[in-house]
Amino acid sequence: MLTPCVGREDALDRVRSLLLDGRWVTVTGAPGCGKTLLARHAAEEHPRAVWVSARSLRGADAIVTAALDALGADIAPGDPPFLALKRALDDQDVLLVLDGVDSVDGLGILCDELIDSTSTFRLLCTASSVAGRPHERVVRLGPLRVPQRGEGLEGPAVELFLARIAAAGGHPVDLRRDERNVRRLLQASGGLPLLIEHLGVQIALVGVSDVTPTASIDEAVHASYALLDEDQKRCFRRLAVMQHPVSLDVLADITDVTRAEAAQLASALARRSLVEVHSDGRFDMLAPIRRHGVALTVDGDDHEQAVAGLLRWAERVTPSDGMSGAADESWLREMGVMRQAITAAAAEARTRPLAYRLANNIFSSLYTAMRAREAVEILEEVLASGDGPADIGSQLARRAGICASEVRGTYEGMPLLERAEQHALTDPHPDRQRARNASIRAEMHLDAGALDAARQEVEAGLRLAVGDDYVLRQLRRTLVDIHVCRGEFDEAEALAEVVMTDAPAEEQWMALSARMLMGVIAAEQGRTVEAAAIARAARDRAVDLAEDRIALLADTLFRAVSDNPRSAKVHYEWLPWGVRLGVQLQDARDLMAAQECRRAAGLAADIIVLADSIRLGRDGIEARLLLGDALTACGEGAQAAAAYLGALRQATECGFPLRAADALDGLDRALAAEGSSAAGRCSAAARALRAPRRAVARQRPGQGVPSSVPQRSVPADWVSDGQFTDAGVAAVTTLFTPESGAGEAADSPLSLLTRTERTVASLVAQGLTNRQIAEQLFVSPRTVDAHLAHIFRKLDISSRARLAALMVDHA
Repeated sequence: MLTPCVGREDALDRVRSLLLDGRWVTVTGAPGCGKTLLARHAAEEHPRAVWVSARSLRGADAIVTAALDALGADIAPGDPPFLALKRALDDQDVLLVLDGVDSVDGLGILCDELIDSTSTFRLLCTASSVAGRPHERVVRLGPLRVPQRGEGLEGPAVELFLARIAAAGGHPVDLRRDERNVRRLLQASGGLPLLIEHLGVQIALVGVSDVTPTASIDEAVHASYALLDEDQKRCFRRLAVMQHPVSLDVLADITDVTRAEAAQLASALARRSLVEVHSDGRFDMLAPIRRHGVALTVDGDDHEQAVAGLLRWAERVTPSDGMSGAADESWLREMGVMRQAITAAAAEARTRPLAYRLANNIFSSLYTAMRAREAVEILEEVLASGDGPADIGSQLARRAGICASEVRGTYEGMPLLERAEQHALTDPHPDRQRARNASIRAEMHLDAGALDAARQEVEAGLRLAVGDDYVLRQLRRTLVDIHVCRGEFDEAEALAEVVMTDAPAEEQWMALSARMLMGVIAAEQGRTVEAAAIARAARDRAVDLAEDRIALLADTLFRAVSDNPRSAKVHYEWLPWGVRLGVQLQDARDLMAAQECRRAAGLAADIIVLADSIRLGRDGIEARLLLGDALTACGEGAQAAAAYLGALRQATECGFPLRAADALDGLDRALAAEGSSAAGRCSAAARALRAPRRAVARQRPGQGVPSSVPQRSVPADWVSDGQFTDAGVAAVTTLFTPESGAGEAADSPLSLLTRTERTVASLVAQGLTNRQIAEQLFVSPRTVDAHLAHIFRKLDISSRARLAALMVDHA
């Protein structure tokens, strides 16, 4: 429950009113006047408030990044952060709170542009100064009014003063008897709420007559600190070293006391308003109080002792080796504290080996919990600090490469794998490390859809991995996946049995992964009941093992082959791209089944842009197929054919014959709908691709009953060795005549624009937002962003208003 906003009721009402009438409000005032508390009350009333603490952030770019993280926004590799933020806020009923944005160059301009280019979100800032921009509305917080000579001791300052004394456990103050002292102290506080609170705490401890007036927050904090006993002072100083809220266990370690003693110390500090207690029981400090505490550590050894205690805690709670760890580890709730511990260890050559070991040992838990973004940041920081132990250096770099590929783009981890190769040269078992590096490169190529390159890395790894049973199983599991993609089901099933049989208890995730690939084969061959049973069993077992990644993948497969909804809530912003896009593809299929084809088309279009930018080839093919299905259901036959042709080209290039067959089915429907004499050829090729694999056509919601077309034979050069050919792609492409549009007059500036760019420009002139344009054109909002950037560059303009005016002038 929030502390009451004593004496600020009118200011809070004004903030509410300005947020309704305008969209950007800045609460400004002197330090300690209660800006943050007022903002918290305003945010608590909003159904979707997003809080960004900006006090420790440096620069507008850092604030934009923090806002994106708080919003859980989609940020694909190559996305400009500010454009991504505009996209995340457009058409959203969100209150974005930026707390403590003092003296950030350029932030006011960015905020003004955010308001200008979006439609509904609202912005609340707290700062000691204002930006002075056109859209900004200001609420100024002065000090609370202090009773003057001749006035009674009443009003908000007195109410806050008495409430704080009571909360700190002091006896009630007799305002008649102590009137002179109370007036003296309140006058000295200047009406600043933070000073009044600390005066109340001091009075509760020593009495009203023994408290000295203070003129600054530092003086007030130091006066409260002086009343602590030695153990409480030590706890205060060491807690100030911590950069994040800490649990009781961490507090006990950094103060070198028992848990029970730590609870007593923390309680004493909380009663004196020197620490805040969060709703989850963790302890934190306000920024001015922390600054004072840090200053007190300069002359003693409290900083070093706090760090030593922090490292003791980290060693105790992390797994004992680099292969253990689950998604339900208790320390995951204190990720910021763990990161501070590892950063501190990496900063000193003496403790750097410990940093390497801690970072390596937490990897499995982070990876299983699908927190790859945090993992790669920690691993890269440790690697950048200097070389570590030879026996884990290669593994750490390799794991950083895995995570980089998952959160930044499929091949973004390759430089880190090169670093792993360098570390392997000094490892006691270099071939083992090189084999493991090859297994990760194979997975990267597989995700990209480069099956030949993936196969080459698997074969290289198998030659190097003699005697390393773990990496042999990993390479074989990857090879099973390659066989499944190629439609080589007999080979895949035989090898999957080997992987499942050989996997020991501690590698059950690998056996479950191979089992799920067996489920995929069953689904491709029409054995949906068997596929559903495999997926459900894998999901339930993964849940028991706290293998969150495997559980989500299995649940997604189960949804695909049954009518069951998702079994658990998914936090998309935490998911690595390779998992996230697969889940979103199934979400889009569910939308198709619910006959929401337009929403399905929009989601599929967004996935295409993401998959292409991240180099996730398999997901890109699936998304194009789904977009074609959705557009067909929406009656957009020409656009659907273009999507299917894109899927066919990509599936053929990558060597995914069954996905090529799916694209051919969609194209044949388009030909039949046009009454083309060529109808039937594409479906004949699809049957030729499926028949030797005993595969069946997918159930595709929203496609209706296939049109009746004559049975035709497959043209001789369309299918070869079970794969669709480039000649087939070229022949099918010629069956579809691309649209052509009228151009603009040569002297018109609009003649510089492509047909699609002119369409986007005309919709901007109609007043549509980027999100609305994306929905109307069945494209991703990212695509609209890119088109607008090109339009502005070509026309040498910088605003939507200028573009709208140009469109009117040259209509």
